[in-house]
Amino acid sequence: MKTSPIKIFKEWYKEELDLTQVRIPTAVCLSTHGTDEFPNARFVSLKEIINDAFIITGPLNSLKGIEIAKDNHVALTFWWTETERQIRVQGIARKIPERLADKYFHERDIYSKIVSSICEQGKETKDAKLLEQEIQQRVSRKEMVDRPEDWGGFSIDPVRIEFLEFKASRFHDRKLFELENGKWKGKQIQP
Repeated sequence: MKTSPIKIFKEWYKEELDLTQVRIPTAVCLSTHGTDEFPNARFVSLKEIINDAFIITGPLNSLKGIEIAKDNHVALTFWWTETERQIRVQGIARKIPERLADKYFHERDIYSKIVSSICEQGKETKDAKLLEQEIQQRVSRKEMVDRPEDWGGFSIDPVRIEFLEFKASRFHDRKLFELENGKWKGKQIQP
């Protein structure tokens, strides 16, 4: 198999985006090694692919940020209902540069910016209503919000990418690409 898995990903991604009606078509499940020895998974939004790396963003002091700082071996799982395809990516996560974090933060809507500047994602709150009121007040004042120091993102360099196309016969088409000595090696695998 000579085809680049990144090229396949981009083609499949475009096909799904062209067909989908879901509200957040960029959603992807990010899995990390939990600090409590359990795997941890949550949905994040794929921002783009830069230099063949998958870009995600969020608070660096959140549980996902803490877990990635401890062990940067992560997995991404895409499930696309319209095209009935799944893509699994395993890779190494690294913090994105500050200028890129600034760019992604600037692109967010005011509500998202204010939530990120006030909230400590995943931490306990004594009064959620009070916190929500503060956010609403700041949104209504249309406050300018700078990117918090603990907000950034990760660039995930893939080392393994598996493509699965579901078939009604259950004889699913699966291809696995693994990075070996800087080159992608692909093989067909059983369903």
